Amino acid sequence: MRTVRTSDGAQLAVSVFGPPAGEGTGTVVLSHGWAAGRKAWLGVAGRLAGQGVTVYAYDQRGHGDSTLGSEPISIERLGDDLATVLAAVDARDAVVAGHSGGGFAAMSYAINHAADAATRLGALALVATAAHDQDTPDGEVRLMGNPVFSWAVARGPLGRRMLGQTMGPKPEPAALEANRRLFAATPRQVRADCFRSSRGMDLREGLRSVEVPAVVLAGTADTVIDPELGRVVAAELPNARYEQLADKGHMLPLEAPDAVAKAIASLVTG
Repeated sequence: MRTVRTSDGAQLAVSVFGPPAGEGTGTVVLSHGWAAGRKAWLGVAGRLAGQGVTVYAYDQRGHGDSTLGSEPISIERLGDDLATVLAAVDARDAVVAGHSGGGFAAMSYAINHAADAATRLGALALVATAAHDQDTPDGEVRLMGNPVFSWAVARGPLGRRMLGQTMGPKPEPAALEANRRLFAATPRQVRADCFRSSRGMDLREGLRSVEVPAVVLAGTADTVIDPELGRVVAAELPNARYEQLADKGHMLPLEAPDAVAKAIASLVTG
């Protein structure tokens, strides 16, 4: 693990998998969703590293082993954080994969850091995410920050039942528990601030100028982000394909690591 410092003082924890940079078959950078962490990518990272890919997975600010900086959480700020990570690891022609809110960060980076992306970004893998229509209601934002809700999620069986709706109809028990642990470990104020930050987000116009190859994945049973919003993302990108995973929910890196790794690897190999 290494630590990367952002311009506003956040310390971002980064894990490295696979061969040293420059010695593998390609580079992948993984950006996780809100109320999760880089550990959500372990299954995907392990599969890619086993194919000789150098993989970097980082904790978003306020998640896992990463700290908060002085600036408030926003979609643009999270895209800036991704730019900082890419620069720190000196990524070149990397595949950037973003899940859910990590997808928002990846798209924000590609749009707002176009000059940097011309060298560092080789392709995008956007997983269970959207470019617009993420205006989280007040009640849900309050729930994310509610101490009673946080207490309940921290209880194993109860927490797994409460978060079960984020997955497809028959998730693996280990995936359910990993999801619960990551969610429960995220500070409740960070959860609330993240879910609030996507209000008014509309990246569709900016995506039209992002010409790198891309794949957009969505689970047909996703009840968190409508799968059709992923189809919109793919339609706005000039060079993207859209794939649906049958009977999978929102937590695709945990639910379907084989399929997610395969999609990412297809971009590494061209």
